[in-house]
Order: sequence, then structure tokens, then C-alpha cells
Amino acid sequence: MDERTRAEVERAEAALVEHYPRLVRLAYLVLPPSMGRHRKVLTAHGLVQRALPWRAPRRPAGALPAQRGADTGAGYDLVRQRTVELALAYEERQRPAVLLPTVPFVWGLRLFPRAGGADELALDQALSAVPAAVRAALGLWQLEGLDADAARAVLVRAGVADPDAAQRAAGQLDRRTAGTAALLNSGEFDPCTVQARPTDLLRRRQRVRATAVLAAVLVAGTVAVAALPGGRPAAGPVPTAAQQALDPDRLLRTPHEQWAETSRVDFTAWPPRGRQAGDRQLLARALRVWAAPPPGTRIVAAADTSTRPPAAPPRLLYAGLIDNVMVVVLHDGERLVRYAEPEGATPTLHFARVDAADLTSAGGLVIGRGNGWLRYLIAPWVSDVAVRDLLAPDAPPHGLHLAPDGVTDRIPLPPADGAPCGHWPVAEFRSSPRIDDRRSFLVTDLGDLAPAHLTYLASPTAGGPGEVTGAPALHSWARTACTLRSLRGTGVRAVNNWAYAQQDLPEGGGTATWVCNRADTWRGPGRAVVQFLPPATGPADPGRTAGRAVGTAACSPFGRHVLGDVHWQAKSGKWYLLAAGSSEVAGIDVTGGVRAGAAATTLAVPAGPQAPARVAGRLRDGRSLLALRP
Repeated sequence: MDERTRAEVERAEAALVEHYPRLVRLAYLVLPPSMGRHRKVLTAHGLVQRALPWRAPRRPAGALPAQRGADTGAGYDLVRQRTVELALAYEERQRPAVLLPTVPFVWGLRLFPRAGGADELALDQALSAVPAAVRAALGLWQLEGLDADAARAVLVRAGVADPDAAQRAAGQLDRRTAGTAALLNSGEFDPCTVQARPTDLLRRRQRVRATAVLAAVLVAGTVAVAALPGGRPAAGPVPTAAQQALDPDRLLRTPHEQWAETSRVDFTAWPPRGRQAGDRQLLARALRVWAAPPPGTRIVAAADTSTRPPAAPPRLLYAGLIDNVMVVVLHDGERLVRYAEPEGATPTLHFARVDAADLTSAGGLVIGRGNGWLRYLIAPWVSDVAVRDLLAPDAPPHGLHLAPDGVTDRIPLPPADGAPCGHWPVAEFRSSPRIDDRRSFLVTDLGDLAPAHLTYLASPTAGGPGEVTGAPALHSWARTACTLRSLRGTGVRAVNNWAYAQQDLPEGGGTATWVCNRADTWRGPGRAVVQFLPPATGPADPGRTAGRAVGTAACSPFGRHVLGDVHWQAKSGKWYLLAAGSSEVAGIDVTGGVRAGAAATTLAVPAGPQAPARVAGRLRDGRSLLALRP
């Protein structure tokens, strides 16, 4: 190594120390969200600390080290490049060989950045739905301030297969989220300013106590064996609950016809299926990997889903071969756990919350997924499965073949982020005649184990949301289906379209429909998007987003009042401000750059396309209601 190389190493070291928080923030952004915030914090610090893979030669006697801050620009480029490469290597849970040393270790504490508000949560959910390359492109742009060419060069050197696509997707994500740069620089994404909380104290004490008891039992057992005639061991201790949970012989198995005799129709009523349901060795491997994933195991968890080991024997739902991958599906009462064992490759664990599931939300799960396709394992109470395209509402569904063990033929995946949205395949399940509440219902894949249930509500007087079966429901979803892409990977349980208002457009422009599209997650919080649907030029003509909110009750049974507004251009070229509220809105007032009012649920007033306006509604009970903002 020559003097120039030694100088480079020392400048890189100086840059790492000087810009350490900046590098750790970039690493934290790129690392997979499925790791969990505690592990992401520790891993981000660990890989930045190991971003110097070179060893500088022994410095000659009397020589001075490179000064901190002296021409560290090139050194910083080196450690930033290495940081991005190491963080990207975690995308598929493939731990890079350079990180064989352990990350910083913390005993008895959980570390996580300070929680932000609704905007930070929305950005975090959006980041969870895109690949690591997109997060890296966004970080290089918004955190590092690199232009497109410089950021692309970093991505190319880091091994990103399609850096241009990653940068385009980062730009799309930035446009969907207001103030991305400020949010990424907030405490929500700062792994250097963290909060500390204890781990599960009771479990920790139990483990310490169990370790002490086990040690005592081993000592006593050794003495007892030595004392017994012939050295025969006496009966061993009773297994602990954790040990019982890993015993394949203790797996819960629901009788095959119990679903028809119980009032609880959810995943607890699923019987075990699959040709390997009696393969004790396979089941034991799945339980062991769940309890203690070996290095290299890929772990995927839906939003806010725990990956903790089983506390009690789980229920076996399936064990069999799916497209040359051995698959085991387990249910512990709150979560689905899918163990996949590809031949000659490391296993994968996929976790998803499914607490409080019902007949529809427990109607199926994703048993296999490939390049552009998936297969469902359907519930025992589902008798028929068909496939339809949401963007072709008038086309009839076509039936799908079911294997005897309940596995469907392959179903096309919905379009990925950035791809043209020309189709949206969904599965139509029909419940068995043995169910009194027999129905057909639609589910769609949003990247999780449990598909999302799609519903439709024509008006609040119709009661709760209904199934997407009639023409109005199908045509409504044809125009809003492509908005589902923003929900991928966010743990969505159900999505409802509520056509809350209709409005006659000025200058004989026809009738527009105002729809509130609400997504409810398994963990509770929801997302609402108000969409303006003018007369369509085709069955899948998309509408316009008029407003959105996250972590809200809007458009749910606890938030039945909604108001939206949008600027609209008539055929004459004249622009109008349109607003529409739900049935309890008695009047609408506009202030700001436009001043107008109407004692009705809708309003139309001439206004320029950029005219600022504050739209508020007056409810019949005297309360006020602000319009949702885009």
C-alpha cells in the first residue's frame, strides 16, 4: 500500500468520525423495515462502524495522522459508498460476509427513534412498500443532496440492477409525500437520538430462572444417573411451555368438519391440510426456525407484526410442497406464520397479524408466490373461487381450479409500483351452501399473507359496507383500483369504497361521484382518500384524488362525515372550485382566495386552477367540518 492509499484511508476514517450521525441516518433509511426498529438502529450503527474494510499500513515513526476535517470530501465519498453497499446487502436478509462481527449488543433494553406524527407514519409506511434501492435513491437525493447523475453513480457502484428505475420510483414517492426532506431529517428517522425501553421483564426473569433450574436439573440428573444401578436415568423433568411449543406432536389440529359446527368461523376453524401434515421432521424444522432463526434466514413481517417465538403450541394449517418449495403454515391465535423451505436455499419466515378475523378475512391466505403470480390456500368453508379484473367491471369472472387440499391454481399479481396499471386481478370467493350467511366476496393481494377484503357502501342508510357484486360497486372499484398500490405491505385488512355524494357539474358537464376510499389495518389505524370521479370516458377511467388522511376515523363507522374539494375545468375552458360533503353536511363555506357559500351538500363556484381556498362544512348538529387536504 503506497502513501496515497494510506492518506485515503486516514481521510476516510476522519470523514466517518466527523459525519457519523449523517451516515447512520442514511444506513437506517436503506435497511429493510421488516427488521424492526431496535434491530435497525443497532445494525445501522454496526455497518457504518465497519464501513472501513481496509487496513492502513503501519505509520512510519514520527509521521502525523491525517488531520480531522482536512480534505475529507473524498474520504466521505468512500465511506458513504461502502455504507450504501452494506445496507443494500440486507434487502433479502442476505447478511454480507464483511459483517461477520456482531453488531453493537444491548442487553435488557429496546432502542428506537422518537416517534413522529401522522406525516412521518405515512412516509414510513410508504418506505416499507418500496425496495431498498428506492430508499437508497431517496436518501442520496434528500439526505445527501446529490444530483441525479451523482446519485446514479453511487447506485451503480453499489450493484443496483436498474438505478434509473429506482430514481424514478423515489421521485414518485417524494411527490406523494409532502416535505419528504424535512421528514427524513426528523427524529423519526434518526437512529442516533433514540429512546430506551426495557424488554419483556417477566419473560427475561423467567428465562434466567429457567436457565438456573435447567442447570440444577442437569447437575441433579448427572448425579442420579451415576447413583442408579446400571447407570439408567430416572424420569426427566416436565417440559416448559416454551419447550412444548416446539414439539411437533403438540401442534393443535382442528377436526376437519368442526368449522360447520362452530360459531367462531376464523383461522381457528381451519383443519390441517397438505400431504406433509404428518411429517414430524419438517414440522420440527419449521418450529425450530421460528423459535431461533439461523443466520441467513429471510424474515418478512407485515406492519406492526411481532416475530417473537411461539409461547404455546400453535395450530397447524398446512404442510406440503408448493411449486418445489416445502411450506408449513401455522397460526398462534394472533398471527399467521408461513415457513418456506426452498430446496438448497435458506428458509423464509413470513409473519402477518390476523387477530379478530372473520368469515371473509379468514377466507384464504397466500400459500405461494412467484414471479408475477400467487396461489391461495382457501378456507374450508369456501366452495368456489373465480378470478376477475377490477378494471374490466363488465367482464364475467372465470372459474379457478382447486386442488383437493384447497390450493388454487396460479393467479396473476396486481401491477407493481411504477408499472402501468392496465389490470387488477382479484379473487372472488364463494362460501359453502352449508354456511347460512352464504355470500360471494372479493379479496386482493397487497403483499401480505392475508389478502385484503374489498367492500362497497352506496350510502350510510344502507347499513354497513356490502360485498362488491353489483354493477355500481364494480364500476366504482374499476375507477379506484389502481390506488390500492399505495397500500402494498402496510398490513391492510379491508378496503371500502363509499360513494358519499353525487354532484351535477356546471355547464351541463354531467354528474360526478365523490368516493371515500378507506383502508383499515389489522392493527387499527386507517387511511382515507377522497376521490372525485367525473363522467368517465371508459369503465376504468381513473378519478382524481381530492384529499387524504392517515391515522383517522374518517369514512369509518366512527367518522361518517366527510368533505372534499377539487378544481375542475369545464369543456368551455372555464375553471371551477367544486366541493361535496356527506349527507349530514347542511352547508359549505369557502374563504381565502375564493369566497362563496352554499346551503347544500355540494358547491360549485368559478375559481382559477391555482386559487387558494379554505373549504369548511356546516353539519346539521351545528359542528364544523374541514375538507380533507391532498
